[in-house]
Amino acid sequence: MGDVAVGARSGHDGEEHRGHPGERDVPAPDGAMNSGDGRADGDAGTPDGEPRAGTAAAVTGARRPGQSRSFWKELPILIGIALVLALLIKTFLVQAFSIPSDSMQNTLQQGDRVLVDKLTPWFGSEPERGEVVVFHDPDNWLAGEPTPTPNPVQKVLSWIGLMPSAEEKDLIKRVIGVGGDTVECKNSGPLKVNGKALDEPYVYPGNTPCSVDDQGGQFKVKVPEGYIWVMGDHRQNSRDSRYNQSDANHGMVPVDKVVGRAIVKAWPINRWGTLPVPDTFDQPGLDRQSSAAASLTAAPQGLAAAAVLPVALWRRRRNEREAAGTRRPTATGEL
Repeated sequence: MGDVAVGARSGHDGEEHRGHPGERDVPAPDGAMNSGDGRADGDAGTPDGEPRAGTAAAVTGARRPGQSRSFWKELPILIGIALVLALLIKTFLVQAFSIPSDSMQNTLQQGDRVLVDKLTPWFGSEPERGEVVVFHDPDNWLAGEPTPTPNPVQKVLSWIGLMPSAEEKDLIKRVIGVGGDTVECKNSGPLKVNGKALDEPYVYPGNTPCSVDDQGGQFKVKVPEGYIWVMGDHRQNSRDSRYNQSDANHGMVPVDKVVGRAIVKAWPINRWGTLPVPDTFDQPGLDRQSSAAASLTAAPQGLAAAAVLPVALWRRRRNEREAAGTRRPTATGEL
């Protein structure tokens, strides 16, 4: 029975018995009951800080319900972290927007959900021709349009960026002209940027690139720096820059009003796809510059080169002299 008791105790017990073999068969005092672990019930127990095996098992079994409760305690924290991350993503990275009208057909349909890149503007990137962008209402373009009333669930989803916000009045259009561009539309088209006609396969079938009317469909404008000129792909069903030329910005959209570029159609699944810049905006000559502007651009570079060249030559000659000095023979004739 002594061997069984040793196996039930800790490893230290084995070491003690090996050091004191005569103590293994010490009988228990009269009247004391053996508890099955080689100890008498009247024994003081194991040394301080060393629990018995049965006690350790009881403690281990008591922790299991506590572990389940700790998960439920941590769940609100995990949900809070997820909401904070979603809010940060919405604010600085990507936000989802819903298409409320048909002004961008057939590129975008009413009810589509798009993901808008909000990160690149933080690094100084500005909208480029051909991009589909979301922007805040520049000067009451949405006057008279009904504003939906979201329910509490929609408010929460819009707050974390999973649904568009009803409070923010945003529009989505295609960038046609940027700062310095001349955009013009005569008769039924084609639409021209800096004198170059645009081949626009994204225009809604049956529409003409230019609208023949006297409300703004016929125009020639110069886009100021820091602004963009935007138009819908459904040309005869889009109240865009053309029809807001009487506002404070003459139909232009300030760049600082742009939320970001729409990059992906995310919903519904059967309409998933990217929103690339059409090839028509990559044609040669669209970014033409006058010779005066080109010379002004090159002048600072030429002046910088002229200033740096003498310094570079001086440093090169100094390095050559220093290198020649290190190669001179010493008194012992060694290099």
